[in-house]
Amino acid sequence: MTTILRGGRLFTGTTDSGHEGIEIQHSCMVIKDDVILHIGDESDSPVLQVRQDGAKEIDLHGHLVLPGFIDSHCHISMLGLALGKLDVKHCKNIDDIRGLIKDYASANPSLKLILCRGWMQDTTDGVTLASLLDDLDPRPILIEANDVHSTWCNTAALDAMGVQNMPDPLGGEILRDGDGKASGLMLENASFQIVWPYIASQLSRDDKIENVLRGMKAYASSGYTGLIDMAMGEEDWEILQLLKSQGKLNCRIAAHWLIEPKATTQENLAQVDRAIELNRRFNAETSPDLRIQGIKLICDGVVDSCTASLCQPYTSNGISCEPIWTADMLAPVLQRAQSANLQCAFHAVGDNTVKVVIDTIEQFGIPGRRHRIEHMDLTRAEDTPRLGKLGITASIQPMHSDPAIFSAWPKLVGDSRCKRAFAYKEMADGGAPMAIGTDAPTAPFSALENLYVATTRRSTINPDSTETINKNFALPLATALSAATKGAARSCFAETWMGQLRPGYKADFTVIDTQLKPEALLKARVTQTWFGGKKVFDFEAQSS
Repeated sequence: MTTILRGGRLFTGTTDSGHEGIEIQHSCMVIKDDVILHIGDESDSPVLQVRQDGAKEIDLHGHLVLPGFIDSHCHISMLGLALGKLDVKHCKNIDDIRGLIKDYASANPSLKLILCRGWMQDTTDGVTLASLLDDLDPRPILIEANDVHSTWCNTAALDAMGVQNMPDPLGGEILRDGDGKASGLMLENASFQIVWPYIASQLSRDDKIENVLRGMKAYASSGYTGLIDMAMGEEDWEILQLLKSQGKLNCRIAAHWLIEPKATTQENLAQVDRAIELNRRFNAETSPDLRIQGIKLICDGVVDSCTASLCQPYTSNGISCEPIWTADMLAPVLQRAQSANLQCAFHAVGDNTVKVVIDTIEQFGIPGRRHRIEHMDLTRAEDTPRLGKLGITASIQPMHSDPAIFSAWPKLVGDSRCKRAFAYKEMADGGAPMAIGTDAPTAPFSALENLYVATTRRSTINPDSTETINKNFALPLATALSAATKGAARSCFAETWMGQLRPGYKADFTVIDTQLKPEALLKARVTQTWFGGKKVFDFEAQSS
């Protein structure tokens, strides 16, 4: 089928020049089946020809047309699960959290688990005792931190997971009281390797399929046509393959296989070999819409839990922690993966971990592999230029720099290090290839809100606040928009068929009722999302 979309304002994403670095020259696009045939104006001869041949026509009513957003760092099944959890993000203290959970549990007697999300750790002043939750409901209660790197549990949940006599996993901790009894908090790999599998064991296969479908539906409503999943495992991969075979995928997915740290190099490399095996079957040539792109290593934790590895101890408590993946552990994994043309994605939040990862890539990396570092919330000024020099993609999540979730940082790391937080513009100015994602569900999945924070450094959680975090590191809108489309496509070697509006590229795009100005993004609305030449989201149809 051939379709003419006319009367729009097209940002093609092919150039970063023009007004405020943004160029809008065209008003019309022709698509045939799943490919863009022509970009231009209604008077162009290709448009006149297909009109004469009876092409379908759609009036865009002056709306803005962008390449479909590509979330360069997300967790699709986790997002779907999170959307069904109780959100406690806006609770101000323990009493608020307790009251909300008690009411929710009472209103949902059929639930097997009471699953919550969005817990801001500073709202409980570091108190995470199971006993504070035990009187609310006899069922297991599991409260996921906003950053998803820890889980606060009641005694029923701890007992159900059998953690009392369980050793701490490598890179994780089961917090215990003075008698050695688990007290309620599961940190880092204790959450990833114990809590997550427990929750998964309580879900039916249909539940898990529905979670993925729910996540994809949410992404379509936000204008996404591509995702890079950063924690892929066997069961999620099987479900995605099933949905693809049923024609139910509404976005293109590149996945990074999660490599968990093990006691031996052989165990680590065995996981890499599994990713290599899958990549040989599902890659850009054989399966471009659902492929294994690389591996993912969670090299440290997060600042709010004092588990991110910093060059200097935490100001609040003097804690100094090493990366979960040391340099000696990283090197063989990096070498094995890149020898098979896999990309490596490294979660690195703290400045020490960022340095360790850059050092490792500098020493052992193969140029052109487009290895990437995720997050980089805190970096040293001397390390950011090295990203560009080494061709390391800066995979950033601007939502993490929302002032509303930054309140604990000054106490934890001190004012001087706070001034180095989320140095995105410095990375871009240093020549680092930029890719923007959300890290959903650790942050909202909205592409427009993400761009708003990236360009203004203001809050979407408290939109009336004028507070900013290091506005000198705000990205120009053109840079941010490019990183959320073309840059994200480049980050997974897909820049030759997606991330831009140009002839021959996939007909993946989104329609938005806004001007391309930072201050307008917060109130903007995605009105349509098109994937492979088909409309997969229509705001008017959904609202009617």
